[in-house]
Amino acid sequence: MRNKCVTNHVMKRDSKYYYVRHIPSDLTHHYSVQRLCFSLKTKSDSTAIRYSKSITQRLDDYWFGMRLKDMNVPAGDKIKLDGAINDDTPKISDALDLYLRLKGVGKDKVFFRTTNRNIKYVIKVLGNKSLKSYSSSDGGKFRDWLLDNDMSMNTVKRVFSSVRSIINISISELGLDCTNGFAKTYFPNDNSTEVRKPLPLDIIKLVQKLCVEKDDEMRWILALVSDTGMRLGEAVGLLKEDIIYNDNIPHIHLKPHPWRSLKTRGSERCIPLVGASLWASKRILENNNDSIYAFPRYTSVDNCNTNSASAALNKWLKEQLTDDFVIHGFRHSIRDRLRAVECPSDIIDRIGGWKTAGVGQSYGTGYPLEVINKWMNKI
Repeated sequence: MRNKCVTNHVMKRDSKYYYVRHIPSDLTHHYSVQRLCFSLKTKSDSTAIRYSKSITQRLDDYWFGMRLKDMNVPAGDKIKLDGAINDDTPKISDALDLYLRLKGVGKDKVFFRTTNRNIKYVIKVLGNKSLKSYSSSDGGKFRDWLLDNDMSMNTVKRVFSSVRSIINISISELGLDCTNGFAKTYFPNDNSTEVRKPLPLDIIKLVQKLCVEKDDEMRWILALVSDTGMRLGEAVGLLKEDIIYNDNIPHIHLKPHPWRSLKTRGSERCIPLVGASLWASKRILENNNDSIYAFPRYTSVDNCNTNSASAALNKWLKEQLTDDFVIHGFRHSIRDRLRAVECPSDIIDRIGGWKTAGVGQSYGTGYPLEVINKWMNKI
């Protein structure tokens, strides 16, 4: 049985109350139905009327706004079609220039190339708009475009991290009254992400044996990385003088160079040379050439071609091993090997140049080389 209270747009059906209202004729073109009808989710007369009054007021306000949008705006022909009315907010290309000026000091070509490329992606997909014009929906559109171009989820997240930083710098430095449209973009779980596998000790020994047999520049790189845990770029960009071989404790003095920066401030460190890395260091220094670089095949005064070295070494590893290991796996392995001898975690972080949590870790000069060498010899 139905009972309807026309004044309050309430209808009762089978003891439940519904809101019922015809859509005004001048607004029907905005809707796919002629009448609104939905449950008020109550069986109370007074509650239903109270709900109905609130809904009616909200609808009246909303419909009033819709009517205003449909009106011809006075002097509408003077409105800029791009919507940039009195918007003096810098464009994203301006934000890029500011970011490179502030953050690019001392950075290598890779930093500039990657940063410029990420903003080119944004401009290609969304346009070179003012920072205020980018919305959260733009962030979602940009994410989808990156994924559609076969980028992994980790790569997409790195691109977003770069874009967010570029915009945040401008917002902070220029005191802009706007939000970052890329700040809250959702990233779905990526179950297909492959985890880089550490190499088991027997595989590491096999690779080191093959390196000694092959005994060339590429194998010296591989052997050097295998028993130091250095990032490939750190090893490839070394000078010969960075290899302190004739010392009580032979070691690598890892520091930034114009052709190769280091990932973090904590990446500058001394790494004792043991095992295969000690052999590789000796062969590098014995190599009779006039170059100041440890690996002149990949390094020059203004460039360190880590990608080329990575591709060549990973190809060789794939040919030699039955499992799908890559050179970065040696860096994962060094951490496991140090754990296996119960090396303290902060010493592990120091050896690998990983960031160690806690303010206290930044105090003092760190562990003496003798202490680090003790643990490296244990592995």
